Amino acid sequence: MLITISLLILVYMIMGKDISGLLEKVKKIDWRGKINAVMDKLRPWALKAGRMATRPLLQFYYVMDDENTSTLDRVLIYAAILYTILPMDFLPRSIYKFLGVLDDGVAMLYVYKKIKDKITPAINAKVEATLDEWFGVEYELIEG
Repeated sequence: MLITISLLILVYMIMGKDISGLLEKVKKIDWRGKINAVMDKLRPWALKAGRMATRPLLQFYYVMDDENTSTLDRVLIYAAILYTILPMDFLPRSIYKFLGVLDDGVAMLYVYKKIKDKITPAINAKVEATLDEWFGVEYELIEG
């Protein structure tokens, strides 16, 4: 039920519709358990998708995990991550090809614009540490 409500909130927000009734339904959610469940789903997807595709989802994850993140931002992040990694889509890729990929991008971009100011250097450090753990250390070339 939380997934459905979260996705509806995301879609309604993108469309500019009122979400107050839906938001009331998720105010008392135990987000700690949901945050841990997201990580359990994210890692297997990440190992298939690769380092670059995983970076923004990990940024979202660590913002969602931050104690200062509002319920609305958590719901939006939760919906965007799950919409990206779960096989369900409003516009299935197998039928709509490019449009099926585009809807994931729209959801990600919308949420990114909402939470980008919450992606701190500390969060980026956690993201890079997780990426290094999952994919191996990535070295940067430093030109002198």
